[in-house]
Amino acid sequence: MNALVMYDRQSDTLWSQFLSRAVKGPLVNTQLEIVPALQTTWAQWLQLHPDTLLLDKGGRYFADTYEGYYRNGSAGILGESNKDGRLDRKDLVLGIDLAGSAKAYPFREMAQQGLINDSFAGKSVVVTFDPISETGAIFDRDIDARTLSFEKLPNRDDGLPAMKDRETGTTWSLLTGQALGGPLAGRTLERLPSHYSFWFAWSDFHPETALYQGEQG
Repeated sequence: MNALVMYDRQSDTLWSQFLSRAVKGPLVNTQLEIVPALQTTWAQWLQLHPDTLLLDKGGRYFADTYEGYYRNGSAGILGESNKDGRLDRKDLVLGIDLAGSAKAYPFREMAQQGLINDSFAGKSVVVTFDPISETGAIFDRDIDARTLSFEKLPNRDDGLPAMKDRETGTTWSLLTGQALGGPLAGRTLERLPSHYSFWFAWSDFHPETALYQGEQG
């Protein structure tokens, strides 16, 4: 279904990159633990982590062989398995899969709103997005048995995007979920696993997916 399949050298089991699960071999149906990671630009990453280490690939960061594919209208090599006309096939979404339920947040909706207070699969979540670097993240907005609601703030003097919760007035990093100042300073929201995807790929693997389509509150 147009997605990478990996193998491990110890058992020769085949693993679906999209499902994070073994699909063939001795470890079939074993689920890998998903570790949340931030997909962002190098400039944004350096702002967040100025002392970061970089993997040296000998200069091979300056070209992307998939640039043409990003721009054209094709749906991978094999085409779509599940045509879902709610979005254009190449629209980018931030997808989340919790307890067997899936939901997608279109980039264009996130860019318009800056952040989205939402509820999904029994969790209260906040979906954040920085349109400059096209960086998105999803956090659990329950902390200390209290559900927080957030609003986006203008970027700070250091250029980092921020948000504020209405309940305590604490200022938080929009991309890391860390409380930067206020009553909850030093606390960090739980980051929930999510990943970027073309709409056709997300709906292929999650044909029953919910789709965020407007202000939820």
